[in-house]
Amino acid sequence: MAISRKIHDTAEQTWEEAMERIVIFGNTSGGKSTLARRLAKTRNLPHIEIDRLYWQPGWTITPKEIYERKHAEIIAGSHWVIDGGGDLTTTRARAERATQIVLIDMPVWVHFWLAAERQIAWAQGTLEHPPAGIGDVPPTKRLFEIIWEVSENWMPVLRSICDECDAQGKAVIRLHSLEAIDAFAGHTS
Repeated sequence: MAISRKIHDTAEQTWEEAMERIVIFGNTSGGKSTLARRLAKTRNLPHIEIDRLYWQPGWTITPKEIYERKHAEIIAGSHWVIDGGGDLTTTRARAERATQIVLIDMPVWVHFWLAAERQIAWAQGTLEHPPAGIGDVPPTKRLFEIIWEVSENWMPVLRSICDECDAQGKAVIRLHSLEAIDAFAGHTS
């Protein structure tokens, strides 16, 4: 099983307190929202899907000033599970505010495969939780371009942020496979 996990305990902080603000990072179509919904339910925390803040109908991007203002308001909250990317410039603030970071870091081909499965389910009307709550299927070509861009440009930044937070003693969990995600989700129930 490909779970690498570091939990840092201090006398002032209990396990429950460390779980109050969880951020889940990773590439598109990797199970971030599914894991976040499960953690939110089992931990009785509000779930915030950054895609709902970042994307508008027609797959247009929320104006930067509105996105940044709402993002700041959301992360100021005391308890949450947040998943998604949004704008790369806001990921560091999310990580700094979080008490725990989960990084889904699978090979890029897995994301292409999962995205293709999701696109088919979406087109057939069988997708239970469309990203951003948008009913329109995103253009597949652009979706695959985004997956590649995130793999090449975002993932190195997210790994670096996780390394920095880990060095500071923050709880960082890295999941490298679908089996590891399932195991972690089952462990947190």
